[in-house]
Amino acid sequence: MYLRHLELPESSFFLFGPRATGKTTWLRQVLPGALWVDLVPSETYVRYLREPGQFRREVEASPPGWVVVDEVQKVPALLDEVHALIARHGKRYRFALSGSSARKLRRLDANLLAGRVVNRSFFPLTLAEAEFRPTIEDVLRIGLLPGVRSEPRIAEDTLEAYAANYVYQEVQQEALTKDLAGFARFLRVAAILNGQSVSMSNVASEAGVHRASVQRHFQILVDTLIGVMVPAWQPRLKVREVAHPRFYFFDPGVARAVAGRIRADVHDTERGALLETWVLHELRAHMQLAHTGGEVQWYRTGAGAEVDFVWSGPHHSVGIEVKASERWRPEGGAALRELLEKKAIRRAVAVYLGDRPLLDGGVQVLPARDFAQQLGDLLA
Repeated sequence: MYLRHLELPESSFFLFGPRATGKTTWLRQVLPGALWVDLVPSETYVRYLREPGQFRREVEASPPGWVVVDEVQKVPALLDEVHALIARHGKRYRFALSGSSARKLRRLDANLLAGRVVNRSFFPLTLAEAEFRPTIEDVLRIGLLPGVRSEPRIAEDTLEAYAANYVYQEVQQEALTKDLAGFARFLRVAAILNGQSVSMSNVASEAGVHRASVQRHFQILVDTLIGVMVPAWQPRLKVREVAHPRFYFFDPGVARAVAGRIRADVHDTERGALLETWVLHELRAHMQLAHTGGEVQWYRTGAGAEVDFVWSGPHHSVGIEVKASERWRPEGGAALRELLEKKAIRRAVAVYLGDRPLLDGGVQVLPARDFAQQLGDLLA
């Protein structure tokens, strides 16, 4: 059992995160005396689906305190009941509403709780939470899902089951697409292209599905929190800029499992994208846990100069280049130095697989573990 760094909000909150990231475990740790409604068992799901008002009556019959609804997206009508309870009783009851998908809630326009319930996200383990101190190579190989790290001897089996269960539980059971075979082909292609800029036409050709289907399928991955689109940064410099987004899976191990590579050693051709996937994970988790906020984007000029990530806060931006090499080469920081010279970013950071921090013409070059440890200072 890991000590997670997310603080319990004082008010009612949504907690969204991919399956198997530890949401339920964390909620049971921080809210041991809460009234608990688990919508995973079929009998519970059917009972509230048929009669959502039963939930309100059960809550009103309980003493004041926290109420947890696990996998709330399964019965979105319960949000109406939560809204009614908050309106009627104020802070007598506080609600923790967890889920692994926001798709159905958004599709049903279930936003009536805006302003009454705060949003929190849950992620795989960060390096700071992983008390066993895995090597970066091990992180790239099997990722940081708590269940995978707890049983490393069967990590490959666990991740293969995760990939298969995602298609069945999240996609088929929730009827997110009618073409399950096409979605499965698309999913494999998306995993192979993890970390690359998205060309809908190319993905459609590789997966053998229509371009419009590819757009819907990517949206399913984003809505079910399996992946994230990183948009292109637009700093308004006087160069032609490329605006296609990049797509990343939320965890390196899951990306490798979906791509069918989890039982192989990490190949040089995939190491760069996997390291970027982990860096993005640490960034997104830090933005949540440290209340940093901001947005993560990527940058590429028409001439081909790239910066893997640009974190943009309310007052400044930080460029981050990722190199899956044990040796740092000065040309790796060329795009960062260009942005520094144009004052488009305040700080330039490079992450690499070497073991010594360096300073290269204004670019702060850090070993991967040092980057994770210093992230708060780097974004300040």
